[in-house]
Amino acid sequence: MPKVLELVQPKLEAAALRGIFALPRPVRRLIAGPPIRLDDQELALDAQLLLKLQKLRGHEQLAAATPELARAAMRQGTRLTSTAPVSGVVVADRQIPTANGELAARLYRPRELTGTSPLLVFFHGGGWVIGDLDTHDDLCRFLAKHAGVRVLSVDYRLAPEFPFPAALDDSLAAYRYAVDNAAELGTSSDAIAVGGDSAGGNLAASVALIATRSDLVAPVFQLLIYPAVDATARRRSRELFGNGFLLTDEDMTWFMDKYQPDEALRADPRLSVLLAEDLSGLPAACVVTAGFDPLRDEGEAYAARLAEEGVPVISRRFPDLIHGFANLRTVGDRFQEALFEIVGALRAGLSLQKT
Repeated sequence: MPKVLELVQPKLEAAALRGIFALPRPVRRLIAGPPIRLDDQELALDAQLLLKLQKLRGHEQLAAATPELARAAMRQGTRLTSTAPVSGVVVADRQIPTANGELAARLYRPRELTGTSPLLVFFHGGGWVIGDLDTHDDLCRFLAKHAGVRVLSVDYRLAPEFPFPAALDDSLAAYRYAVDNAAELGTSSDAIAVGGDSAGGNLAASVALIATRSDLVAPVFQLLIYPAVDATARRRSRELFGNGFLLTDEDMTWFMDKYQPDEALRADPRLSVLLAEDLSGLPAACVVTAGFDPLRDEGEAYAARLAEEGVPVISRRFPDLIHGFANLRTVGDRFQEALFEIVGALRAGLSLQKT
């Protein structure tokens, strides 16, 4: 019987979640509570309702007693928010050879896309400790279908079993693999972009910087969704939004202690990309931030530095949203609206590279 309950309970919780978000707006507002306003921003009702439900379930943090428990919790959260897979997307498993063994990966292609197209090499978020191909499957399907591109999602090694720079080494190897095998992947070496969310945004930014400064072909575009770019400083947004908005101050400390436990080494520009001496000549970028996100200010500081050094950049803050909203598309309409805008920026950015 316990095994049966383990299978049934997530389905019941998922159905309950969808039912609550389908309620009339006044009822959802009653459940969520009065609007939350902070730093001249008002939190979206969808985000506030989700946070309230998480609090009721006792799941207010991403960190846990062990990395294994945190990973399991993220997988469970993914199951709760999952719906039918995005239609019209062909998915194929891949194995990427590296000096440290093979990396699992997935290649996504819109079904109607039969010719060559740009390719987005995507690195998932999760503080370099949690997250995998499954937790970001919906996001990658969505990006592929609505941007009309191929997406290669990479399952890099996680900390603390593999601390910095293992995840970055894997990400660079995956990018090099995409460049070297561009034709077989349905693209060309001069049409490959990098992207990721949170820790994955950090990896994408680092790959773009290292590739541009090395013998690698540089990416044509960077899609950085609420990226972590400075492991050395506490900015105002971390003080304002470090408690109660999904990603907490304690979470951030826990993740970084697992990924790079030596504080003296956190200024390494391969980790703290914002601290790199020279950002000129990097690929055009779209830097997305969320208003109620402790990572907001460092992401926007990175976008500002890119612009100051002559890099074409779109800096877009969604002032009413929280960290992680790109993985919440199936929960609330506001999250999907934001994701459609991100897709538009990706499509436009890649199109401009052709001119």
